[in-house]
Amino acid sequence: MKKTLLALLAGSFAAASQAGALIDLAAEAGRPAANDMVRASVYSEASGSNPADLARQVNGNIGEALKLIREKKGVTVKSGNQSTYPIYTQSRKIDGWRMRSELLIESRDFGAVSELLGRLQQMRLAVGDIAQMPSPETRRQVEDEAMREAIRAFQNRAAVVAEQLGKGWKIKQMHINQGGGSPVPIMRGARAAMLAADAAPAPIEAGESTITTHVTGQIELED
Repeated sequence: MKKTLLALLAGSFAAASQAGALIDLAAEAGRPAANDMVRASVYSEASGSNPADLARQVNGNIGEALKLIREKKGVTVKSGNQSTYPIYTQSRKIDGWRMRSELLIESRDFGAVSELLGRLQQMRLAVGDIAQMPSPETRRQVEDEAMREAIRAFQNRAAVVAEQLGKGWKIKQMHINQGGGSPVPIMRGARAAMLAADAAPAPIEAGESTITTHVTGQIELED
């Protein structure tokens, strides 16, 4: 038993002595992605003393809006946040109710969304937020490009280290994280309220976002 244990310890020591130095490295790359999709929220909101009346009014407005949006080719729509909550007096008694229902519109046709927003505001819907972002297809393509570039950068750094030390190298582990390309707000808050008051179509200009890839890992130097 003792001989077996000594043999195992000797084997472990030999393997450890043969292992090369471990070097931690990091690299990153960023690529521009066209904001070729726009997302907008519109909502109907009403206040009153009778929740049932509010529901009929708000749901009726949302129903009419859905009909209009679904007629527009290349535009998708889905339900957003919906809420009904009480309005209190200073003495903390319920004085009424407020109901709000939201729709989220997405499209790669900026002009179609701009026109829709103008028409929806004329139907007494208000504009919430408007944001632009890369479409899923564009994002995937640019993510792949950024990942290739970041991995090449990692390999180049590894080669520089190994060359300076006169060693060969191999990758022991690698972690890849991608980010960026979050929705870029175009309009919200006061600007959206002003637009709703004017009931004018919203001019929307596409821009760019940056998709980034971060690569971290470890290389082992070889003799």
